[in-house]
Amino acid sequence: MNRWPLMSLALITLILAMPSTLLAATPLSAAPAQAAGPLTMASTTSTQNSGLFEVLLPAFEKHSGIKVHVIAVGTGQALGMARRGDADLVFVHDPEAEEQFVREGWGLERRQVMYNDFVVVGPAADPAKVRGRDAVAAFRRLAAAGFPFVSRGDDSGTHRRELALWRQSGAKPKGASYLEIGQGMEQTLRVANERQLYTLTDRGTWLATREREHFSLQLLVEGDPALYNQYSVIAVNPARFLHVKAKEAQAFIAWVTSSAGQGVIGNFRDRAGNRLFVPNAR
Repeated sequence: MNRWPLMSLALITLILAMPSTLLAATPLSAAPAQAAGPLTMASTTSTQNSGLFEVLLPAFEKHSGIKVHVIAVGTGQALGMARRGDADLVFVHDPEAEEQFVREGWGLERRQVMYNDFVVVGPAADPAKVRGRDAVAAFRRLAAAGFPFVSRGDDSGTHRRELALWRQSGAKPKGASYLEIGQGMEQTLRVANERQLYTLTDRGTWLATREREHFSLQLLVEGDPALYNQYSVIAVNPARFLHVKAKEAQAFIAWVTSSAGQGVIGNFRDRAGNRLFVPNAR
């Protein structure tokens, strides 16, 4: 009896079965976590400019295998991106706007991550005589005396805090004494330094940029509770946008609020050894 036809048939069957056998032998974990693209996080220029993400995000990627793409804009713009479904989560610093964002159903739970503070910087000679701990009094003096002030003017968390301080002071500079540039914090500080103007900045960006660019401006007002600056994260609501990476966003939030993520934030320093952010997850 000729067995070759039977053997050939068996061989063909084996060959046809090999691809599925090989695929079945490949572990599912071999597929990269970010196969569908990186997690998109809309955040602030202050966190980006400070250099924090250069250490925080690689640590998260090493832990999870998830890459994070940061779009650094003002807080208002970041929340606007999320409302359009152009981000998977936000990392911002305007508690009132964040709570509204969640109330309206655009985001899930708001989680605190870290804080620092705002400071007022200006010419070393301090012609407006604002040096001290009272931010509202400093803003009132700036407006009354007409000393030049440069504003981010970009609907960022810093810009919104500045506007709140003007409201509390009952005054606001006008005309040539008030310059709105519509730029991020680093550029605003550069303009203030070049023209020797006053401005409001977060401490993290101030320390990082001052050291790198050797500013002659001086820190003049600090320590006022009105200058407290809280940063939080919020995942975009997947019920609003089915395409958002909800699982990956929650993974980032869980990690950055864990002891591991908080440790990275707490250990982050500038070259002079200054702590730029204080972790306070809850």
